[in-house]
Amino acid sequence: MAQRVATSDGAAKKTSRVRVAVRLRPFMGSEDEKDEGPCVRGLDSQNLEIVNWRNATETVKYHFDVFHGEKTTQQEVFLSSVKPILPHILTGQNASVFAYGPTGAGKTHTMMGSSDQPGVIPRAVREVFKLVKAKTDEGGWDYSIGMSYLEIYNEKVLDLLSPSSQDLPIRENKDKNIFIPGLTHTTISCFSDFDKQFVPASLNRTTASTKLNHRSSRSHAILLIKVVRTQRASPHRQQTGKLYLIDLAGSEDNRRTGNQGIRLKESGAINLSLFTLNKVVDSLNSSAAVRVPYRDSKLTRLLQDSLGGSSHSVMITNIAPEYKYYFDTFGALNFASKSKLIVNKPFTCETVAVPALPVKRARDDHAAGGSGTEPHKKKHKDERKTEHDCSSPSSPFDSLSEPSVMDRLIALEKLMMNCQDKGELDMLKDVAQSRKEIQELKEKQKEFERKAMLFSRLDGEKSNAKHEPAFKNSAAPLQRKQSAATKANKQQAVVQPLQVSQLQPLQQLAVVKKQSVCVKKVKTISDQVEPPDGKENLVETGWEFQLDTSVLEQSRKKILHVLNTGSLKELKGLQQIGDKKAKLILGWREIHGHFLKLEDVMKVEGMTAKRFSTFMKANILSTMGN
Repeated sequence: MAQRVATSDGAAKKTSRVRVAVRLRPFMGSEDEKDEGPCVRGLDSQNLEIVNWRNATETVKYHFDVFHGEKTTQQEVFLSSVKPILPHILTGQNASVFAYGPTGAGKTHTMMGSSDQPGVIPRAVREVFKLVKAKTDEGGWDYSIGMSYLEIYNEKVLDLLSPSSQDLPIRENKDKNIFIPGLTHTTISCFSDFDKQFVPASLNRTTASTKLNHRSSRSHAILLIKVVRTQRASPHRQQTGKLYLIDLAGSEDNRRTGNQGIRLKESGAINLSLFTLNKVVDSLNSSAAVRVPYRDSKLTRLLQDSLGGSSHSVMITNIAPEYKYYFDTFGALNFASKSKLIVNKPFTCETVAVPALPVKRARDDHAAGGSGTEPHKKKHKDERKTEHDCSSPSSPFDSLSEPSVMDRLIALEKLMMNCQDKGELDMLKDVAQSRKEIQELKEKQKEFERKAMLFSRLDGEKSNAKHEPAFKNSAAPLQRKQSAATKANKQQAVVQPLQVSQLQPLQQLAVVKKQSVCVKKVKTISDQVEPPDGKENLVETGWEFQLDTSVLEQSRKKILHVLNTGSLKELKGLQQIGDKKAKLILGWREIHGHFLKLEDVMKVEGMTAKRFSTFMKANILSTMGN
């Protein structure tokens, strides 16, 4: 059973603030063209200042947890900022270290380093193995270490340990922990195993050259070190701690990097994810924020545990001293000053092996005891049914004959018999008394059952004597037969008119009603040899016979001429033709040519036979009116 366990360091350490360290890269190359030198300088181990861009004679000062100057080594950065949070992962808690800053500020150098100067990642993994070895020597726990390595490239999660994999989804389990299904997880037993896996996977990371950086990271890289420790003795607790080591891609100004094509698209994805990260920090620091936009970017979704979550977090902000990086450096310092206000709530992720409950064992043993107890149960059920069937006279005495009382007394007897204390004689006396009570209860129960049976018989005889004449009088077979006959007659009366359903009288009635209005319509209907398919067609074909053949033909030619040569405006001038129908007619005409006859209009989309007849009637009558 997975559960959350709060930190046991006291009430003051149930929350953990994000620690922020700032590292200043050494000045590279000659001074700027304006001979202005660096724009940032450190004051002490925690403070620094940057030139105010509004007024060059003033400076803006910042205070952080740690400030690493230009001469700070990789070892000093690791010991002061990263090493203090590593022991937490051995107690089932999470920790995260991520490097932030503009492109070309030295983030990858801080995290990865080189063969001569290893960075935070190799030093942290080596330290984890040392801590695990020391804890293993103490005994009591077994440890296992695994690793996963991924990158976020153009908002796609790619597995660096398995380069052939596609975009992986990000999920959240029932304990609100972020995980990636399908991500490769490799078990490692020593640092050499880690090095064999990590170095080839790092080469799979996407990098490219820009004007500001010859080997610029085009993706965010995240290394996950998972430590699971299991208790050897009961209750076999299992604690899982995770260490996230994150190398973020730097924000870029495309006017200075000269990005084009694919590089421009990569830069847009990087800047968008970092902008979402900035929004997340603002929302966490704002008391009025209703929603933290973790889901707006895959980067912030994976950093959800590190920022405002349950992790001990350290952010190393890398900055550059050159004036051409001034606004990037100024923005990074402002972001770092906001991030140090974020508060996380760490907890221990622990799984406890819950033993089987004794109730379940007893139930299983009882089930395995064989079928000897089943007849006994059936007897009890039958006895309960008979007691229930015996009506009201025996109901006041049911409480005295409940089997629960008997079971309690028998259990008490067994308990007393098994117990071997000094007062054994007193207990035997109690047992004898309890047996007497049981015997008395049994006798009372038998008496109650006899009385109940007598009462039930008397009540049954009285009820039979009272209800027999009423039942005979109420059941009249002649009345039932008559009611059935009437029902059958009613059904026949309903069915007969439906069977004789003649259409001709209905049509004649309709014609008789319309004789006073229009006599010609009745004649045309009666003159037709074959009846039409529908009522609408019956009326539509009637009006054409009333017109002169020459006039009708001339009107049809005019309509056909407009359909073949008319513009959009002229087509919209026809009756029943709107803007949409006119455009469809023009499109059909461009593809198939002119309409050979008016009936070809029905080939246009949406022009059914019913609409065509309405269209013809309206346009012919309008041409005749003109």
